[in-house]
Amino acid sequence: MSLVETFSEFRTNKSIDRPTMIRVMKDVFRSLIKKRFGTDENFDIIVNNNGDLEIWRVRKIVPDGEVTDTQTEISLSEAQTIEEDYEIGEDSYEYMDFRMFGRRSIQAARQTLIARILEIEKEEVQKQYSSRVGDMIIGEVNQILKHEMLVIDDATGNELVLPRSEMIRGDFFKKGDMIRAVILKVEVRNNNPAVVLSRTSELFLERLLEQEVPEIEDGLITIKKIVRMPGDRAKVAVESYDDRIDPVGACVGMKGSRIHGIVRELKNENIDIINYTTNDILFIQRALTPAKVTSIDLNEEEKRASVYLQPDQVSLAIGRGGSNIKLASRLTGYEIDVYRDSDELEMDDVDLDEFSDEIDEWVIDQLKSIGCDTAKSVLELSKDELIRRTDLEEETVDEILKILADEFEE
Repeated sequence: MSLVETFSEFRTNKSIDRPTMIRVMKDVFRSLIKKRFGTDENFDIIVNNNGDLEIWRVRKIVPDGEVTDTQTEISLSEAQTIEEDYEIGEDSYEYMDFRMFGRRSIQAARQTLIARILEIEKEEVQKQYSSRVGDMIIGEVNQILKHEMLVIDDATGNELVLPRSEMIRGDFFKKGDMIRAVILKVEVRNNNPAVVLSRTSELFLERLLEQEVPEIEDGLITIKKIVRMPGDRAKVAVESYDDRIDPVGACVGMKGSRIHGIVRELKNENIDIINYTTNDILFIQRALTPAKVTSIDLNEEEKRASVYLQPDQVSLAIGRGGSNIKLASRLTGYEIDVYRDSDELEMDDVDLDEFSDEIDEWVIDQLKSIGCDTAKSVLELSKDELIRRTDLEEETVDEILKILADEFEE
């Protein structure tokens, strides 16, 4: 393949703008010319609209026998072999055949051209996608690997990467499927730019809401914060500066019409939309939905909230696997401790604090954080549930259950 054919191939198949291609092509040929003639100053390189490239050597015409520099001057008789009408004092233009550079030089230049164009293409991809981090893309699954999927961007044709770690639990795709995700970052792998996608990022849910809720796109509703446990639960705090607009109602839609499509896209992720407020107590109360809070005590310095609920509301506040309370803490910025709201303990129950001489204080705090502040409230739960809902080891849970059970046996 000739150097010019190489140029034509890249010009038609690669997404590099024409001025850049022309500049690279000229640079490569000027290097060839310098190597062959020692200078490129009196050579014109022209790239036509159809992609053809021409090289012309320009020399001043002087009388026969008066040539002092063959690089810049040509005798009249020699010039007239190129064009009969040439006269002394004019510039002669001589077309240069590529074959004069030699096969080996052409091959070397071709490799240089390919390398330069590939490098520019990498830079263009990195620049293009770095400015689009957080944007939604729609692409086609091209290849499924062990740890990631390769996705072809529907808009640009570039190959993007969706790691398994950025996929929602329950995501299942096959080659040819269309997929939506957000651009998470652009990183360099083996000296090549890799555009990494995500479906677990909070930004993905934000972009889905913008697509489904025109009021968000129009700026009438603002998303203040989103927290997610991908595929399980999410909480979204929204606010409207127009009193006539109910931000929660607008996001949910008539009979859930707007939110249902998002829930399906997120593999039935439970999405709580709540009204944002600067009133911390009210915000925490809303963040713990669907539980109904009785009262809240705040420690603003330590960013800690003690939340009291009726016994039947405790499990709702905590949620499956602690998801509800963890997301509420992340949304509000407060560490939330849940307590049963009871004026007095059952006659035969014992407050956990009474066991502080046998159970470490941090362990008691762990139990309180899941709504267990009495011995019986702990014993009502199975060992597996206690392990799942706390950060306690199995041996620690076994010891706690034995200590509490012994209390009632006595």
